[in-house]
Amino acid sequence: MEMQGSRRLAVTQQQAWEALNDPQVLKTCIPGCDKVEPTAENQYAIGMAVKVGPVAARFAGKIMLADVLPPNSYTIAFEGQGGAAGFGKGTAKVSLAPPAEGAGCELTYTAQAQVGGKIAQVGQRLVDGVARSMAEDFFRRFDEEMQRRYPDAYAAQAALPPEVAPAPSPRRPIPVWAWIAFGVGILLALWLLAR
Repeated sequence: MEMQGSRRLAVTQQQAWEALNDPQVLKTCIPGCDKVEPTAENQYAIGMAVKVGPVAARFAGKIMLADVLPPNSYTIAFEGQGGAAGFGKGTAKVSLAPPAEGAGCELTYTAQAQVGGKIAQVGQRLVDGVARSMAEDFFRRFDEEMQRRYPDAYAAQAALPPEVAPAPSPRRPIPVWAWIAFGVGILLALWLLAR
């Protein structure tokens, strides 16, 4: 399965980078997670509970960071085992960049994952739905954690006037001569068909 998405954050790129590399923030934001512990440089042990349809399991696994370019991007490789429930593994490319305009930063991700075992047997659509829901839940929780840690950044963003979409251009009325030409064309076509 493949997923991608983006989220605008009110915090700076550096603040978002530091949070994405903080095991405590990750533990708070990953749905069902109860353990994120560093095991080596750019490696973490993770423990989490996952429920996909009728299959519920506790997964133990690891996360490894590669292609680390602070504070811009990294690639996360993850794998986990859930016993009889199956396994999950994959990669995610996470990027931070300044927004096109305004303050804060833009977080984007592209992820690819595979699951096997009983979890895969419940159906791809159900697995995809749960994975998308977990990703959205993670980014919602991450945004809430950033609001808690950096309330001034969010207050400043809220104080800005709302972005106004450009007004649609007024429709110009069709000139009378165009209606006449259209009518003459229809009459001419009918006359030719009648002959």
